[in-house]
Amino acid sequence: MPDDPRAACTFCRIIDGDPEGDVVLDEPHAVAFLDHRPLFPGHVLVTPREHTATLPDLPVAAIGPFFETVQRIATVLPGAMDAQGTFVSINNVVSQSVPHLHVHVVPRTKGDGLRGFFWPRHPYDDDAHQRAVAEQIRQALAGSR
Repeated sequence: MPDDPRAACTFCRIIDGDPEGDVVLDEPHAVAFLDHRPLFPGHVLVTPREHTATLPDLPVAAIGPFFETVQRIATVLPGAMDAQGTFVSINNVVSQSVPHLHVHVVPRTKGDGLRGFFWPRHPYDDDAHQRAVAEQIRQALAGSR
């Protein structure tokens, strides 16, 4: 079927057994595999088994099981890779190289050269600007349920 997003999705092909994907964990609700362009060796991508484009698209019932898998990877990765911790991140649409939800779990060690976030910081103009932004988000959240 030409409109099937799975047909064109690189991650769905890995989930379906493409031998090019180095799968490290295969569960009924999630699959984890090595990123083919890692920040560091051991950089894992955790994806929902069902094709889901972004985090807002993930069904509420799937959030707990999915993030339990992310947590499990983040828990074992430091020991597996002789690291001190992990960096865990998600892109939604912007900078999302594959339109299939995936969480990056990257092993980290102090002094590894990765500096915080990958983008420049943009501070608030002043305290009033910060409070206005907080109120804007609170209003959006109040209307979201």
